[in-house]
Amino acid sequence: MTDFLLELRSEEIPARMQAGARAELEKLFRAQLAAAGISVGDLTIWSTPRRLALIARDLPEATAAVSEELKGPRSSAPPQALEGFLRKTGLTQDQLEDRDGVYFAVIDKPGRATAEVLAEAVPAIIRAFAWPKSMRWGKDSASSESLRWVRPLSGIVAIFGEELIPCEVGGVASDYATRGHRFHCPGEITIGSASDYAEKLRACHVIVDHEERQAMIRDGAAKAAADAGLTLVADEGLVIENAGLTEWPVPLVGRFDEAFLEVPPEVIQLTARVNQKYFVVNDAAGKLANGFVCTANIDAVDGGAEIVAGNRKVLAARLSDARFFWEQDRKTALADHAKKLDRITFHEKLGTVADKVERVAKLAEWLASEGIVPNCDPALARQAAKLAKADLVTEMVGEFPELQGLMGGYYARAEGLGDAVADAIRDHYKPVGQGDDVPTAPVTVAVALADKLDVFTQFFVLIDEAPTGSKDPFALRRAALGVIAIILRNDLRFRLEQVLLKAVEDDLDKFGVVWEGHTEKKLAAFFADRLKVQQREAGVRHDLIDAVFALGGEDDLVRLLARVNALQAFMATDDGANLLAGYKRAANILKQAGQGSPANAGAQGCAEPTETDARPGLRLSPESMTVHDATLLAALNTAEPAASTAVAEERFTDAMAALASLRAPIDAFFDGVMVNDPDEAVRAYRLGLLARFTGAVHGVADFSKIEG
Repeated sequence: MTDFLLELRSEEIPARMQAGARAELEKLFRAQLAAAGISVGDLTIWSTPRRLALIARDLPEATAAVSEELKGPRSSAPPQALEGFLRKTGLTQDQLEDRDGVYFAVIDKPGRATAEVLAEAVPAIIRAFAWPKSMRWGKDSASSESLRWVRPLSGIVAIFGEELIPCEVGGVASDYATRGHRFHCPGEITIGSASDYAEKLRACHVIVDHEERQAMIRDGAAKAAADAGLTLVADEGLVIENAGLTEWPVPLVGRFDEAFLEVPPEVIQLTARVNQKYFVVNDAAGKLANGFVCTANIDAVDGGAEIVAGNRKVLAARLSDARFFWEQDRKTALADHAKKLDRITFHEKLGTVADKVERVAKLAEWLASEGIVPNCDPALARQAAKLAKADLVTEMVGEFPELQGLMGGYYARAEGLGDAVADAIRDHYKPVGQGDDVPTAPVTVAVALADKLDVFTQFFVLIDEAPTGSKDPFALRRAALGVIAIILRNDLRFRLEQVLLKAVEDDLDKFGVVWEGHTEKKLAAFFADRLKVQQREAGVRHDLIDAVFALGGEDDLVRLLARVNALQAFMATDDGANLLAGYKRAANILKQAGQGSPANAGAQGCAEPTETDARPGLRLSPESMTVHDATLLAALNTAEPAASTAVAEERFTDAMAALASLRAPIDAFFDGVMVNDPDEAVRAYRLGLLARFTGAVHGVADFSKIEG
């Protein structure tokens, strides 16, 4: 068994593409060798800015001989069919086997040397490599057949054991030679085998293992900051990016002018991170300090002093721009900034951002005035909503779109608008995704909820842009998840349909939407699906959410989820499992008898029930009633109203307890009586009992939706 080394060297590979390139190299290598019948075990794949490297250990010296069997035409088939099969296999007729009137070709394929397979595989991998962006170069680049690579390919190392695998692609031939660090060791390095590859490069100032470089940056940056009396602000994404930019990472700490700290800390961090790939640091009090950590790619003879000085100058220029934006934006009140929103199109069918702001302000004010968001001042809700998007036209957000909302909050606070309004502007986009903070301050809740409801209703309802499959261009799934999270986190009690209708009431005539049916079907199903996603991590069963949603008319999400949780607890008990079995048996019997949907069970007839009634309007003489009929009837007479009252009073655990009391009577009923009795009156009566039973269960949840 022998190891194989492959290195593909080029000009700098963008850091953001390196993880994908490693995955692509593994996929293509495995596919090429699998096609040749070689099984590949674990692979080691590394990347630096200038190379991709792969080491495959314990490959066989040769592939095994195989025998391939191909089924051909029947021996009675026309001659043309046989001739075509012979051309395909390269055999003659006397070499075929006739098995019960069918020709078979047995082709023995000898084994191949693995080195030969690799010599074909390497060029195939290079030519098939999929980069997000690639280029052609050199004199041959005018041809569409010329090699494409992320940056000009300059070297191939392909060594099997200690044997060079001869191959060539795009004018680049394989060799034993690679190159070390661009500055520390720019000359050629001869690689003998996979075993000495990493250490020879290390000796030439190249750490080929990207994970090792990440650890060096992560630990080195933290140590450099600590040595300066500072604390590194952790940023794993920046660790990975710096590792993709360096082959010999050396973290260095520097300082910038303390006067820049008057700029909001998020702006400083984003400026340092996005523009310069620097880490920021905190002081002993946990506040942003006037320091940074950059990652050099060399061991400087002066310890990095010149590198730090140069980076300080560049960062100072960036921070000067940020401070200018901060000062200029504050010269204009947010209300005046907001007047410019009528120049920005929200959507061609839905008007401008200014139109959206007015809708959100109206809805936020209504949510507060109706008490849907408790303890919320309607005037503050309207004010915050009117200003929430104003920072979109500021210089700072124009430079850093990631800061929208956040900068509005800073500007509002600097303007003296009060914490409730400033916080609402800052946080009204939240929650952005799973795990994000959910607003709880009343004014923030009103504005955040109104903003998401507006996005949802405008696109989903008014212009019918509901998500389809994996496509969700307007992030409506995220908006719905945000609505659900805000409702549940703040225990907001309202009918969702009522609020959605309020959100679009001014536009229904304009768009001609038929609201009925749209909300009851598509919209309810959409929110049910989002609630399943939102509750999956909490361990709530999706089928139980369906069972409650299926009853219809239940879109108070707090009440619905309380009902689902009580149902889940009940279904985890023996009573719940057995009652479900009894329900399904009863529903099947009713279906076979043509009794219709269990949801309508018990609704027939109008006579006042007596103690011998199975359901209103249906009676059975006392002498025809068995003890099992009577026991189930008595249990229904008690459980049915008890469960109904408990549901109405939102005592869902009590409702489940009432249903549990039906478990023993229904089990005994099935064991003790024949439902399809020859006596028509007895049969009708017992079907009526089962109809009442399924109807009672349906008062709590649609058990037909429950799995199990």
